Amino acid sequence: MAPEKVTVEFLNRWKAEGRPIPALTTYDYPTTRLLDETGIPFLLVGDSLGMVVLGYPDTTHVTMEHMVHHVRACARAKPRALLAADLPYRSYESPDQAVSNARRLMDAGAEAVKAEGGRVIQPQVEALRAAGIPFIGHLGMLPQHVVEEGGYRKKGRSESEVKALLADADALTEAGALAIVLELVIPDVARQITRRIPIPTIGIGSGPDCDGQILVTHDLIGTFPWFTPGFVKPKLNASQLMRQAVDDWIREVGR
Repeated sequence: MAPEKVTVEFLNRWKAEGRPIPALTTYDYPTTRLLDETGIPFLLVGDSLGMVVLGYPDTTHVTMEHMVHHVRACARAKPRALLAADLPYRSYESPDQAVSNARRLMDAGAEAVKAEGGRVIQPQVEALRAAGIPFIGHLGMLPQHVVEEGGYRKKGRSESEVKALLADADALTEAGALAIVLELVIPDVARQITRRIPIPTIGIGSGPDCDGQILVTHDLIGTFPWFTPGFVKPKLNASQLMRQAVDDWIREVGR
């Protein structure tokens, strides 16, 4: 799908053409290289690594040091895909802090950064864009706020939530975001946002009408079998294949 290097400019072109944008998370060199060989155009070094790689209960434990380390590993694969990275919890509380930490991720090999929130982080987004740093937004269920919100839940059920989501999408677009991830947004609301804004929406658990879809790779291929989100239909049970391969090898060693 991506015979040439994908840049941030590709995403708006694909939205205009009605071309779906598939995206997956990645956290290390071999996974990045394998995924890139499929031709996928968009890879995200997500702070979801906190759960599926580092064993934390949520993303709030992920630090800048974690993110820089994993971005460097992924960047060594030199993917043709656009390689974006999450700004972790409390790493963008002011415009200056956002720019400083985003530059660390860019220096490590990221080509764009993502952060959670809408109007509340508009000054940070404007500062990032003024510094020439491509930015991806994230609205709906915000994993970095799961502790204070008391869990994961769909957004856009009430009129006030719909109005807030639309206003946040407008604010991020005005501030210069190149795309917006919509996580666990009621599908009808995700459709409204997608039709309303000129930049691509990338959905996760938000229905089929976004411009693209992103999943945690471990969920897609079954390498984190202890929990799979309800909206994910795994395409592979890799954990079972791994167990079987190890069992076979153990028996061979014991002969």
